[in-house]
Amino acid sequence: MRRFAPAFLALPLMLAACATPQGPIEVTRFTAPDGVARLGQGTVFVESAPGTADGLEAAPYKAAVAAELTRLGYRESTRAEAGQIAQVRVERFAQSAEGRRSPVSVGVGGSTGTYGSGVGLGVGINLGGGARPTTGTQLAVTLRDARTGGTNLWEGRAEIATTDRSPLAERGRNAQALARALFRDFPGRSGETVRIKAE
Repeated sequence: MRRFAPAFLALPLMLAACATPQGPIEVTRFTAPDGVARLGQGTVFVESAPGTADGLEAAPYKAAVAAELTRLGYRESTRAEAGQIAQVRVERFAQSAEGRRSPVSVGVGGSTGTYGSGVGLGVGINLGGGARPTTGTQLAVTLRDARTGGTNLWEGRAEIATTDRSPLAERGRNAQALARALFRDFPGRSGETVRIKAE
């Protein structure tokens, strides 16, 4: 005779699953053929991408990008003294249970630059019944040569979907997770899209 555990015993496990970081993070990167030798060294200035607003909500993403670039071997400097410029763009989408998207302002702009609108964001499960809307965040960074008219050396984007109960819904942690994934194994294989576990 089969025995079944009471439903209330399974509830803590289900709640724990909802509390864990979501993912994976989808990452795509492109490297200019003549840009590889200049990456990961020299001075860099991190700024918001042209056409995007610059406010307090943008700060965690720019700080996370700056931290990763420093880890890779860059040295932060003023814009006038920088050999490369890192332009940061962030876009967020709210997606309803029916799959409808609507932009969510984070103070860092509302377009995705050269990459298009990104991938689908999915739907999380709401233990209270029905489907829980998810929020997708896309972090895009372009590294430009400051001394050759802004030639693109490298471009990358990282995207994740989270529910409101995920730890990664918090902006600071969201920014760090996306930046870590984006710059993992830098510069990455050009044109390849990979999925990286959120940390």
